[in-house]
Amino acid sequence: MCFFLKICGICQIRSHFIKKESNFFIQIMSISCISYERSLIYKYEVKKMSERLQKVIARSGIASRRKAEELMLNGKVTVNGQVIRTLGYKVKPSDAIEVEGIPLTQEEKVYFLFYKPAGVITSASDDKGRKTVLDFFPHVKERIFPIGRLDYQTSGLLLMTNDGELANLITHPRYGIDKSYIVKIKGYLTKEQVKQLQRGIMLEDGKTLPARVKVKSYDRKRNTSIVHIVIWEGRNRQVRRMFEAIGFRVEKLKREQLSFLTLGYLNPGEYRVLTAHEIKQLRVVATTKDHRLDYMQK
Repeated sequence: MCFFLKICGICQIRSHFIKKESNFFIQIMSISCISYERSLIYKYEVKKMSERLQKVIARSGIASRRKAEELMLNGKVTVNGQVIRTLGYKVKPSDAIEVEGIPLTQEEKVYFLFYKPAGVITSASDDKGRKTVLDFFPHVKERIFPIGRLDYQTSGLLLMTNDGELANLITHPRYGIDKSYIVKIKGYLTKEQVKQLQRGIMLEDGKTLPARVKVKSYDRKRNTSIVHIVIWEGRNRQVRRMFEAIGFRVEKLKREQLSFLTLGYLNPGEYRVLTAHEIKQLRVVATTKDHRLDYMQK
């Protein structure tokens, strides 16, 4: 009987310790879960705050995202005093970023529609001393840049802004925003040559996408044609090279429209501010779909 009572007593003591250990284990597990949950929240918040460096530079208005990537690769960008060449490097709001030795600051976004004259460089500066598009904006304090390019002898519609994100959307090949040009060429464009342009022309950097082409007029006396062409790409000197590839020399080239935007009443060298509605519409156009499909599926 005494032996039995002793055994029962030991079992009660052991049961008591097991309960204590079990409670202690549950408490440890609870603390661990809370800590893990907090660490996940912290990581999520940090991730949410972190952004790609080139995106931050573009948003600041210094340059488009592509140009920002070039600056990074050329060692012109530092974060907290360290040169960063890795594309996709993440930065936080507290990081000190400098581009070409200039601290990054946020500017108010500005948007201009500019009628670029022929004989003007689509660049911020020119080592040959030629006139650039920025020379027409002496009173604009923001660091604006052109969205895309028009070559030296090409005139027409050019957007100027300090909004790198919008510039990236408009110029990105993925979205294929339409650009309309009026071309003056030497010679007569036959129906077969029109079809060649419509189907796409093989250039040194690949075949162009199908274009919309219409001959507006032909001057028999001067042997010149006026052609309207719409393209969805933005290759270097693309329209000129397309006509050269089928044997025509371009005498004059003017971009008259970009998506829904036109030159309107502007004269060469003049510009106007885009309206809030136009800016909103541009963002919609640039992000909704690939606009090349509208034409190519017809």
